[in-house]
Amino acid sequence: MTGGCPDLSGARAPRGRTRADALRNRERIVRTARDMFTAHGAEVSFDEIARGAGVGNATLYRHFPDRASLVHAVVLSVLDRACAQAERASAEEADPFDAVRRFVHKAADERTGALCPMIKETFDGEHPDLVIRRTRLEATVAAMVERAQTAGRMRHDVGAGDLMMAVGLLTRPLPGTRCDSNESYVHRYLQLFLDGVEAPARSELTGTSITLEDLRNHH
Repeated sequence: MTGGCPDLSGARAPRGRTRADALRNRERIVRTARDMFTAHGAEVSFDEIARGAGVGNATLYRHFPDRASLVHAVVLSVLDRACAQAERASAEEADPFDAVRRFVHKAADERTGALCPMIKETFDGEHPDLVIRRTRLEATVAAMVERAQTAGRMRHDVGAGDLMMAVGLLTRPLPGTRCDSNESYVHRYLQLFLDGVEAPARSELTGTSITLEDLRNHH
């Protein structure tokens, strides 16, 4: 056949497009799994996740042969997104405390607290992939806090670990409730928390601030 449009009905997609499609499918699966895990808990079936992501079961299992590998990908994705939000807030907000405020609310949208039970049960806390991302996030948040404190915009008896602890606690569901049951209140209580860490301080805190190392040891 020398002219016209070729018949592609049985042709394979170009390799580059195949890879791009596979990457999009993987990202859709991870995003859907994160939303379903945080809304309904760790026992959501792979069938439900596949349907939510708009892919077949075979596609899901090709990317994630078991639940542990899917949880692994979800956790890394959440850390990547949180770090990107911290970097963006630091770069775009002129007021260093506005950067802290923006990051805390954006980090809460990832609902990391709801993932904690799954992370403890199925995730290797010292996995190299996790360590790399955690180190990057911790450094970014610590620098953000230091800038706000140096500018006199954030009280000095609060640490970066306090921020992460507050986000984790307030996004964790109450015992006996659905994972998303407190979602409508999270930002309200985070705002109360942020008002409390803004300088000038209105009271003296008991105990000492939580460092990021403390937070790691706590978990």
